[in-house]
Amino acid sequence: QLQLVESGGGLVQPGGSLKLSCAASRFALDAYTIAWFRQAPGKEREGVSCISRSSSSANHADSAKGRFTISRDSAKNTVYLQMNSLNPEDTAVYYCAARLQLLAGCALSSPSYDYWGQGTQVTVSS
Repeated sequence: QLQLVESGGGLVQPGGSLKLSCAASRFALDAYTIAWFRQAPGKEREGVSCISRSSSSANHADSAKGRFTISRDSAKNTVYLQMNSLNPEDTAVYYCAARLQLLAGCALSSPSYDYWGQGTQVTVSS
C-alpha cells in the first residue's frame, strides 16, 4: 500500500515559518489527492490544506488561508506544506493523508482519506 512519511516539524518562534514534507513510497503521489491535517492535545483532528490530484486547485481551513501553501514535487514524490506567520495555536501534530480520486477538487474531511502518515510535531513557542 501507499506509505507516507512526514518530516520537517520542530520548534519555531511565533511569526516564524516551517516547511513540512510528506514523502511517499511504493506508489506515485501524482495519482492521489493529498491533504494535511493536524491535531492538538485535547482537540479534534482538523483539516488544514488539501491539493487536488491534478494540482489545479487547493483548499484551506480558514485558519490557514493566507499563511499556508500546499504544493507537490513530482520528481521527489513529495507534497509540502509551507507554513508562514505561525502562532502558538498552530501547535499540533501534523499528518499528511492521501486518497485516490478521479474527479477534480479536494476535501478537508478525514474519513475520505485512505492512507496516513505517522505525523510530525510542530511547536510554536517563544
